[in-house]
Amino acid sequence: MSHPFPSLNALRAFEALSRHLHYPSAAEELNVSPAAVKQLVSKLESLIGARLVERRGRGLVITPVGMAGLEDLGGAMTLMTSSVQKMREPDRSRRLIVSVEASMATTWLVPKLVEFRSRHPQINVLIDSSQEVVDLRRSDVDVAIRYGVESERSLVVNRLFEDRIFPVCSPAFANGPVRLESLTDLSAVPLIHWDLAKMTWARTTKKWFNWQSWLSHVGAASIATDKGLYFSDYGLAVQAAIASQGIVLASWPILKDVIDAGLLVQPFAEEVVTDIGYDVATTEYARQRPEVDVFVSWIMETSKQTDVSL
Repeated sequence: MSHPFPSLNALRAFEALSRHLHYPSAAEELNVSPAAVKQLVSKLESLIGARLVERRGRGLVITPVGMAGLEDLGGAMTLMTSSVQKMREPDRSRRLIVSVEASMATTWLVPKLVEFRSRHPQINVLIDSSQEVVDLRRSDVDVAIRYGVESERSLVVNRLFEDRIFPVCSPAFANGPVRLESLTDLSAVPLIHWDLAKMTWARTTKKWFNWQSWLSHVGAASIATDKGLYFSDYGLAVQAAIASQGIVLASWPILKDVIDAGLLVQPFAEEVVTDIGYDVATTEYARQRPEVDVFVSWIMETSKQTDVSL
């Protein structure tokens, strides 16, 4: 016995509502009224024969029945949007959207893209520089380069680099009024902190980039770490170190070129080998697109060719 298929509008309304969990916001995205969204979702529930959305307290939650189909539904919506776009602009060059944290983009990825563009001039790469972790299953982002983010089983994830973390500063700062010869000298100079407090995804990263935690790992927990500068953007923290404003914890693969250029130096021998690293992530659906497959293969090849040894 065949079942009637829901209308596309009803499916779109439910998918949008599942992302916003707010009728007015979903309505704004779909350019309809909140009442229309509620009616469309109700019709879908009647057709499915089960509740898909429930009110809990002042908010909305998706029921287990609704969650069962959301991943596939989100992918289908992305596919249809992409298909319509291709029909509207059949002759445009293929476009690839890559989400990457700003410091990774500026110090490592962007300089390497010259080679990728020379190999694949027909592929336009759009860099989405953000510290937010995008949902690859429900956005137009094709590939994400992530650091210290727990892998989702539904994604295709490959490791690019492991990481080592150690203090770095400018040569002038290392030889300044306080000569940096041992870790105890850190108590007399400003420390530059990467403040990850507002980034909910960065639980593991916080552990390694917290000065007190890093010092504990190298047996120097008694050193005070409260003085210095705080930045929510790691790239700005690095620039402050280059400008001789203090000493910062370095992520080695990302700052290798900066250190090789002599802009930053490692004043101490101590370093910590972490359990986190840089990954390239995409979805099974996106990886089927030739431009995504080519980019992922290229970036993995490029990471293996990059000498990240000290």
